[in-house]
Amino acid sequence: MFGKSYLLKSFIVFSLLTYLAIPAIAIGQVTIDNPLASDSLEDLIDGIITFIFWVATALAPLMILIAAFYFLTSGGNPQQVSTAKKIILYTLIGYTIIIISKGLIIILKDILGVTP
Repeated sequence: MFGKSYLLKSFIVFSLLTYLAIPAIAIGQVTIDNPLASDSLEDLIDGIITFIFWVATALAPLMILIAAFYFLTSGGNPQQVSTAKKIILYTLIGYTIIIISKGLIIILKDILGVTP
């Protein structure tokens, strides 16, 4: 009824289709854990702001030291003195904004009744 070549071709096609279906079955069995430490959007935003706060806390003194280096090596050059003053000013403004934003988050969490 069926020839040998037809059965061989049918077996090859069936085998290929089976091999194509195996990855789909394997993908269905994989569970991906949450790589983030936070479970909600609030925790994620708080974590990002906390990270930025600590990076800024580390960088602010470094920027002040760079400005001090500009002051010390200016040799009376008004352009370098002006650059040093701008570095200090912008560092203080940026760090103040970051501290205020961190405090604002704490205040808003207290007002909204969010528990840590």
